[in-house]
Amino acid sequence: MSGNKSKDKKFIAMPQYPGGNAALRRFIDDNLKYPEEAIEKQIEGTVYVSFTVSNEGNVEDIRATKGIGFGCDEEAIRVISLLRYEAARNRGLKVRSTMKTRINFRLPYAPAPVLNYTITSKTATKKPAEKTTGTNSYGYSITFESPEQG
Repeated sequence: MSGNKSKDKKFIAMPQYPGGNAALRRFIDDNLKYPEEAIEKQIEGTVYVSFTVSNEGNVEDIRATKGIGFGCDEEAIRVISLLRYEAARNRGLKVRSTMKTRINFRLPYAPAPVLNYTITSKTATKKPAEKTTGTNSYGYSITFESPEQG
């Protein structure tokens, strides 16, 4: 064995999105427009997309491998087509890379409405008792008689 340390290098470099995966997710979230048809039908889900990145960083051959329909698949393809990757440096070789990603479609939920209320007190005025007419009412009369003493 030689005393040289082996370097863990990949032979073929994959194209990278400028800024990394966090920037890629941010770009997708910023440019994604929820389709009206999906909003009307209350559709949510994940679209899986496969695409090829050319040696110059251009995105080509975009396909929704698993979709949810209602315009979401087309929107995912549109957003992926906007991506531009950094060109991969592969020792002078022109290499095309196939990549996969998923795009989540979640309905925007409106925040719970905030209820504002005020309590005001009024001086209570006594209302006269209402007479009810035409309803059945029952009454009792109790009389007490004193016993005669005699």
